[in-house]
Amino acid sequence: MTPKGDTREGEQSRGAVRDTSRGTSLEERITGALVGAAVGDALGGPVEGHSPDQILERHGGRVRGVVGPWYGEDWRTARPIAPYHKGDGHVTDDTLMTHALVRVYARVRDHLDAYAIADHLVPDLMTNPRWIPELEAEALPLHRIFLAEKWLVARLHYGHVDPREAGTGNIVNCGAAMYMAPVGLVNAANPAAAYAEALDIAGAHQSSYGREAAGVLAAGVAAACAPGATPDSVVAACLSSAKDGTRAAIEKVCDAARRHTDFESALGPLREAVAPYDTVGPDYRDPSLGARRPSRLHAIEELPVALGMLTVARGDFRQAVLGAVNYGRDCDSIAAMAGALAGALGSPVPEDWAKTVAEASRLDLWEPGRTLAGVAREIFERDVRRRRAHERAFAGMGGPGCSD
Repeated sequence: MTPKGDTREGEQSRGAVRDTSRGTSLEERITGALVGAAVGDALGGPVEGHSPDQILERHGGRVRGVVGPWYGEDWRTARPIAPYHKGDGHVTDDTLMTHALVRVYARVRDHLDAYAIADHLVPDLMTNPRWIPELEAEALPLHRIFLAEKWLVARLHYGHVDPREAGTGNIVNCGAAMYMAPVGLVNAANPAAAYAEALDIAGAHQSSYGREAAGVLAAGVAAACAPGATPDSVVAACLSSAKDGTRAAIEKVCDAARRHTDFESALGPLREAVAPYDTVGPDYRDPSLGARRPSRLHAIEELPVALGMLTVARGDFRQAVLGAVNYGRDCDSIAAMAGALAGALGSPVPEDWAKTVAEASRLDLWEPGRTLAGVAREIFERDVRRRRAHERAFAGMGGPGCSD
């Protein structure tokens, strides 16, 4: 099948890091990250679960844009895809969950915690029908999300578990990390705060290295928003937050990525670098016995590979996302993360890709960015007032005086 959309490779020089951030406003970074995540998600969806070699054979070359379903017109009945229409520009549950979290921020208009997930996100998933692109129908988001995300509903709504601990016992995967970009965006240029907030939020959903990845992804997105940010500064911010196997996996994958300047040559080496930390095993559709269990030694695969592809691409959106897509395996989530990071850095999302995805998915991809940018400004102003009140109280106890 011939890919739809732009089939050309990016024309950036492969020699030096692109300075994508100069003159990019907060609104542009937030919108770029959210649109970029959705586009990456949609491009990766139709080849998810397959290997680079299988993708190469199926499409007669590397995927270079929006493509159709893996099983063509048989997508309605072909297993294991049925009944989801993956491909043709349809976003998946990664984007549905990301937009749901943006709606929670829009409602609360302040920092979130695990209780906000119980009080706002879960009811949104359960009670508000929305257009689900892969189902080609209006339905409750609960009917589309994966079992690891349905866990939120089972534990928080039906089980009445303390939201801060509800993620314990769930399979450990990228389910929480895949929608944490908004946390990094409301904490733009403050990776430590993004990490802490995402860890709190993700406690309702995940534990162990799944929860850790959510915090580190948020930290990376926050770091990407900083003026002058580069892929190296994003990776450094992630490493400064990451713990245990997650830190080791990011370090190894990004070290391998720095030896490559195109994603084609990096596909095998990045998989080899992350394999010792990935519990799923070589066959993505037939996980190992120890897959997705808590451990301090392991990491989800998606985040290190997304950072690796961002490094290979020198921050270029097109190359980072195409590298993630052609990597295969859980490539919709990998490409969504890579797209969020590259978009936050200021690398432009190809207009034809964004337009195709928006039209096919029947979504306004730009509205969540506008909404979240306004919320981020409100939160920052509230943070300043809280900080000033703390400074005055501390000075009143004989501490240093308030800052200017």
